[in-house]
Formats: sequence, C-alpha cells, structure tokens
Amino acid sequence: MASEVASLAVVSASTAGALSYARFATARLSPGIPRLAALLPVLLLLPVLPFAFASIHLRTISAFFLVWLCGFKLLLLAAGHPPLHPALPLLRFVACAALPIKVRDENQHHHQPSRRSLPSGFLLPYAAKAALFAALVSVRCYRARMPSYAVPVFDGAHVYLMLELFLASAAALARALLGADLEPQFDRPYLASSLGDFWGRRWNLMVPGVLRPCVYRPVRARSGSAAAGVLAAFLVSGIMHEVMFYYITLEPGTGEVTAFFALHGACAVAERWWCAAAARRGVGLWRPPRPVATALTLAFVTGTGSWLFFAPVIRSGLDKAIVAECEGMLAFLERAGWNLAAAAHSV
Repeated sequence: MASEVASLAVVSASTAGALSYARFATARLSPGIPRLAALLPVLLLLPVLPFAFASIHLRTISAFFLVWLCGFKLLLLAAGHPPLHPALPLLRFVACAALPIKVRDENQHHHQPSRRSLPSGFLLPYAAKAALFAALVSVRCYRARMPSYAVPVFDGAHVYLMLELFLASAAALARALLGADLEPQFDRPYLASSLGDFWGRRWNLMVPGVLRPCVYRPVRARSGSAAAGVLAAFLVSGIMHEVMFYYITLEPGTGEVTAFFALHGACAVAERWWCAAAARRGVGLWRPPRPVATALTLAFVTGTGSWLFFAPVIRSGLDKAIVAECEGMLAFLERAGWNLAAAAHSV
C-alpha cells in the first residue's frame, strides 16, 4: 500500500505537470498541426504513467483516465474543440483533462437546480452501492457454484458497481476542487430499454462524450451516413477497450473485446434502421412493454459480455487477483474506519 501511495503521488504530480505544460503550450498556438506537435510529448507520456502501479485496479483506472479520456480530450484540444481550452483556469483545465468529468454548461441548464453542494440524500445511494459491492466481493468464491444464467448477471453487477464507485469518487474530488456542477457519469443503466439507450444515454457517459466529437461526428460528416459513424465509434471503443485490457493482463489482446463492441455496434445500427424504416412507412412499430424491453436489453448485454468481454480476464485467472485486491482494499478501509472511530472516541 505504501509503494502504491508513493506511485500515486508520482503519477499525480507528473500528470499535473504535463497538463500544465499542455495548457500553456497551446495558449498561443492555432488549432491544427501546431497544437498537435506541442501536445505530442504529453500524448507520449500519458500511456507510460499507469505502469507505475503494481495494482491492477490503479493501473487500469489510471489508464482509463489518462490514456483514453485525457488522450482524446487533448486530441480535441489540438483540433480546437471543447471540453478543454487554454483560456480555462489552470486548476479547472488540469481537473477536466485528468478526471472523468464534464462540467455542466450553466447556460444550457439554467432551468435546472444547481447541484454544487451535495444533496442531502446523495451519500445514501452510494453507501448502499458500496455495501452491495462489498457483498458481491465477499460471495465471489461461490461464483463457480452459481447457475450458468446467474454468472453474467453477477459479473455485470460487479463491473457496474466498481466503475460507478470509482468514477463517483473522482467526481466528488473534482467537485470539491472546482465547486462546479458536473454532468452525471451514469444514468441508471439497469433501466435501459434498447442498445442505443444503454450505450448512448446511460452507461459510462464520459466515453460517448469523447467518442461523439472524436469519431462519430467526423465519420458521419465525411461519409454522410449516421450508421457509419455509429459503427466507427463502436469499433474505436472496442480497440480502446483492448488497450485497457492490456493494462489489466499485460498481454496482447485477443480481439474478443473488439468483437463484442463490433457486434453491439452492428446491432445498434440495425435497431436504428428498423425504427427509421417503420417511421418512413408510417407503420406503428410494435415495441414490447418497457420492463420486457429492459430485460431483453440487459440479457443481451450480459450474455454477450460473458461470451466475449469477460472471457480474456477469466481465462487468464486474473479475475481472482482482481477480487483479492478488492478484498484487500475493503479490509484496508475497514481498518481505517475503526481507527478513525477510535480516534474520535478518544477525543
């Protein structure tokens, strides 16, 4: 733990320094090749930083933050597109680049109540999710005895809770630093009624937030086809997930994760085409009741995920190492909580 804390300090300082350079280096440069050339040292440094961690969780989460999200944001900055801009205050620039957050545009959301201070019920849902995540980690040893249909549900819930808790922690840090209103990172993906709804509007919204301007819109504008933009976005997502899996396994990818996202991209395009064709013909498209549509969507996501997404990690046996890390972190947090309680009692 001590070595990982030291690594975290080094990576944080290196990231802050690199992104400070990025802000000042691009301030006097026009978008395009000049900015991209100035940002190239940062884009080459970011993929190296996650290797400072021995922990699978810290290595992978830092790769997601720095290699994928931050890297794509810097490419958008080179092209002159938001969310980053050299005119931003330094602290906001660094936080928005390094963390999986998006500051809410108050001009577009002036009618919505501000959430700069945490609402009274904010902590309760996350405390419940943390307790559920701890319970899943505790019963992971019984996974092999579960019915085959329950395994993908169990794995999917584990990944969802882990991601949301990690991202919510980063958002809480950013909210404390910036005092800004942030866009949500998840929107109850367990209520998605279609693949487009799941991937585009509910699941890990920071990813579509960078894929739309980086991939979907340029491909759509050049090809004149929304379907081509969707397929390209899913393909790039698959490739970047292969990169993330490399940081997990430290082995070359097998292509299964890319196949997972390519399959979902094709199905999402077919879903859009079916709805558009029905609308053109003036035919009322029959849709199952929303609970049934939600069940079918989640069944497809978890079923194909068990087949293609989780297979590389489980086959390599790293799922056991990941669970062991989770157990160690939970034990560390429990000890820290008891120590804090004892200190408060003594005071």
